[in-house]
Amino acid sequence: MKAHRFVDHVTVQVCAGKGGNGCCSFRREACVEKGGPDGGDGGRGGHVIFKADHDEDSLLRIYYTPLLVAEPGVPGRGQKMHGRNGHDLVIKVPCGTVIYEHETQKLIADIVEHGQEVIVAQGGKGGMGNVHWKSSTHQAPREFTPGEPGGEYKLDLELRVLADVGLVGFPNAGKSSLLRCISDAHPKVAAYPFTTLNPIVGTVFFDDYSHLRVADIPGLIEGAHEGVGLGHEFLRHLGRSRLLLYVIDMAGVDGRKPWDDFRALRREIGLYDADLVSRTALVVANKMDMPEAAENLKTFKRKIRQKIIPLSAIENSGVDLLKKRLWETLRPVPRGHREPLLPAVGAQNTLPATDDPGDSIITEEQVRRASFLDIPTKKKKPLKLL
Repeated sequence: MKAHRFVDHVTVQVCAGKGGNGCCSFRREACVEKGGPDGGDGGRGGHVIFKADHDEDSLLRIYYTPLLVAEPGVPGRGQKMHGRNGHDLVIKVPCGTVIYEHETQKLIADIVEHGQEVIVAQGGKGGMGNVHWKSSTHQAPREFTPGEPGGEYKLDLELRVLADVGLVGFPNAGKSSLLRCISDAHPKVAAYPFTTLNPIVGTVFFDDYSHLRVADIPGLIEGAHEGVGLGHEFLRHLGRSRLLLYVIDMAGVDGRKPWDDFRALRREIGLYDADLVSRTALVVANKMDMPEAAENLKTFKRKIRQKIIPLSAIENSGVDLLKKRLWETLRPVPRGHREPLLPAVGAQNTLPATDDPGDSIITEEQVRRASFLDIPTKKKKPLKLL
């Protein structure tokens, strides 16, 4: 059976629905002499909307449907009948999805809350029927306007997992085993490097019913900031973490020195994003059940002056101390009282205003279905039916 594929970056083309054409029609009924114009308006085209859903954990669904097209509006009809609006195309995305304009890489939106919706392409306005041109001097108008085209844009979607704590370490350092010990997650554990191939998020629960989300990313190696190994693809997921947890193989199973590992991890993270180095951090000395670990820990403390939590994920020792330190550092609050995680992107969720509203992507932060944007549109000259 093929394993579930994790996708955290996709490029999509979104096309909102075209507005329905206005109708040119005249009233024709028995016993009604010289009926006037009664052409109705066309319906609005459907919007393309991205909606955050905590049941989604990857952009895999969108990866296989890179062209997203909403339904066009229905044309108007006689008897002043208004065409039906096109159905909106609502695409579910994981919480933590960041949307960029493909060409300029401008930030469009950062979707972090469950249920949050963002209109990324607005449906075209419906055309007007000939009834709007009726007057005392123009009693048989044949003018009407066609529906306006919907917005069409090329977008880049990038997933950054929402987690309070990010596990950082070299391959085979025991991050997955540690995540199993402290949370409800069950990542794959094996005695070979790169067992973890995609970020895995687990939840740590405390006695006061509060909780923290912990993310395990694939192991880093030298040169990860330049794309070496798997680290470069997933370092972005650390951007939202409030605390970094360095997991160090204190036994040096792979022939590396623990203090060299710690310095290398700090260097790689700093070269990728300097802000991550100054973020709150804790150091876990893992594999303390092995004989070489005790002597290495003494040297590690002498070379690296950091607060260290000795731990053995295999024997489940030191886990309670780690959970206590996490609670004391981050002070989580029980569910229902917690403020949502703020985006760590450093930009607003709207594009800057331009002189021509048709040249920018139509977005709004946390827009709801009942309150769409009132976007000015260019008026088109009416067409005259020959």
